[in-house]
Amino acid sequence: MLQGKKIVLGITGSIAAYKACYIIRLLVKAGAEVQVVITPAGKEFITPITLSALTSKPVISEFFSQRDGTWHSHVSLGLWADAMLIAPATASTIGKMANGVADNMLITTYLSMKAPVFIAPAMDLDMYAHPSTQQNLKTLQGYGNHIIEPGTGFLASHLEGKGRMGENRCCQRLPS
Repeated sequence: MLQGKKIVLGITGSIAAYKACYIIRLLVKAGAEVQVVITPAGKEFITPITLSALTSKPVISEFFSQRDGTWHSHVSLGLWADAMLIAPATASTIGKMANGVADNMLITTYLSMKAPVFIAPAMDLDMYAHPSTQQNLKTLQGYGNHIIEPGTGFLASHLEGKGRMGENRCCQRLPS
């Protein structure tokens, strides 16, 4: 289904970041090549070492990899990919994407992306339901992005409601 497809997986600072491992396994098993781009906050929830082991690629987080003049090109990633999946997508990242706030490698990659972009929100029910979050999601849809609706269930806050990232739906929505 995804044989030979190149997927940029964006991971943000959400407790649902651990589900990215499952998503990577599904994508790789389906034959996709996965390049992870993670926000600094995302690295607080899951380590680049784990992600690199699953993708067999170095994880990209910063613009400059070392102090030797080498750098990661968000433009090259935007041209390389067949699709971009941002899972989990926090309210903060969704807001930055909707408003073009290019303050990290993930957002600059998103803004340079030529391929279809799929966004999987993951947050607490009140954050998800907030009018600003809903408006930002509508804005992103208006830009042509695909929103993967979160599920309803038990959340990290110990509340129940809509906001759970649906990791299975993430892989099913990607173009084959």
